[in-house]
Amino acid sequence: MQIDAIPFGTTDWAQVEPTEHPGETGKAFWRTRQFGPIRVRMVEYTPGYLADHWCSKGHILLVVAGELDTEPHRSATVGGATLFVVD
Repeated sequence: MQIDAIPFGTTDWAQVEPTEHPGETGKAFWRTRQFGPIRVRMVEYTPGYLADHWCSKGHILLVVAGELDTEPHRSATVGGATLFVVD
């Protein structure tokens, strides 16, 4: 991942419109910003969320709230979680 030529800035995530992504169970809501080839997201998983796919792309993530269970590149949460993701 090459991170350069991105001007300094701040993001008010509440102002970024969420998109809904259903999982095998539960839902994910993504608030996404794109900076050239780099995608940055604030992701909220509803309680009981289980991803409907195995992802082969690399990610950097920070669990901001809740708890996340991860098998290789597949996420799940019992009680819900909020993540900050860079990919």
